[in-house]
Amino acid sequence: MGAEASGSRPALRELVREAETSLLECKVCFERFGHRQQRRPRNLPCGHVVCLACVAALAHPRTLALECPFCRRACPAGDTSDCLPVLHLLELLGSALRPAPGAHRAAPSTPGTFTCHHAFGGWGTLVNPTGLAQCPKTGRVVVVHDGRRRVRIFDAGGGCAQQFGEKGDASQDIRYPLDVTVTNDCHVIVTDAGDRSIKVFDFLGQIKLVIGGQFALPWGVETTPQNGVVVTDAEAGSLHLLEIDFPEGVLRKTERLQAHLCSPRGVAVSWLTGAIAVLERPLALGEGSCSTTVKVFSSSMQLLRQVDTFGLSLFFPSRIIASAVTFDQQGNVIIADTSSQAVLSLGKPEEFPVPKPVITRGLSHPVALTFTKENALLVLDSASHSVKVYKADEG
Repeated sequence: MGAEASGSRPALRELVREAETSLLECKVCFERFGHRQQRRPRNLPCGHVVCLACVAALAHPRTLALECPFCRRACPAGDTSDCLPVLHLLELLGSALRPAPGAHRAAPSTPGTFTCHHAFGGWGTLVNPTGLAQCPKTGRVVVVHDGRRRVRIFDAGGGCAQQFGEKGDASQDIRYPLDVTVTNDCHVIVTDAGDRSIKVFDFLGQIKLVIGGQFALPWGVETTPQNGVVVTDAEAGSLHLLEIDFPEGVLRKTERLQAHLCSPRGVAVSWLTGAIAVLERPLALGEGSCSTTVKVFSSSMQLLRQVDTFGLSLFFPSRIIASAVTFDQQGNVIIADTSSQAVLSLGKPEEFPVPKPVITRGLSHPVALTFTKENALLVLDSASHSVKVYKADEG
């Protein structure tokens, strides 16, 4: 009996941690709900729950009207009410959420997995974000989104350090950003579906170069170790390498690396091996027919491996729809999966595929991934309009 009870404690702790992440945290400000006034959970008429402080922040100062940050349904701030189930859950789990006497650290997680250490952004700071990158030189994080100023740069603590690319401003105009990368010398490159161009800015937001008329629909963009720029063309089905003189703002050369790809979107470059991973996402032919393919090429553009949704379904019970791809520092291919709201490692190209989940909770709709020099994994979650920082568990 004692052994059985002891065996149930890890499962209980896991359940409590899951409840704290999924149910007891405001998905706008990422603060934990509480009984104190500003942290009290409030029901919106649509059924979503946010804390009282966020209700006040989202409400118009004169009319007190607000839009739900998740479904956009409008409502007066006065129509919100205490979420009694969450308040009762806080009371029920109060003792379980407090660490036991003498406990100084959490139980170890499964080796090879990642745990979320903090998040930044949130609704109002980011609006429907689509692309994520980190500056190799400064470590600052760059996100493109649908806000008034399309490019937002965050410092190491998650504070906004710079923003630019305002729609309608002829000198900075970005209409519909899809992806972003940052070069070794701190130039920000954005693919813009609005006018089907590639735009290059310096870190202060000054436009350096606009490359238009060469692509049907530029989508994914990534920097190579040699400071080249790799870009996918989703409509033309091709992959290109651009050589740009960034100080002069001049396009020196365009080379088509691959043709006959099927709606290529995301692209990643391994700084360890020079391999290039391309994420194909053909247009769905009908409901439930959505499929994705990950292709990995060598630095000389020889196809090394590929795997699609059907191939991955042989390893996982659920259907995997890849939404982003990157490489870790060991050369493993990492993908985000919007179907299971997870991040998976597919292993090295020569071992493809050896899929293993590395993040299985805390995500709603991951759309972009990148690793930092410190081997932290940044995940852009478009549903919570935030960047989540994951670090590898020890052990």
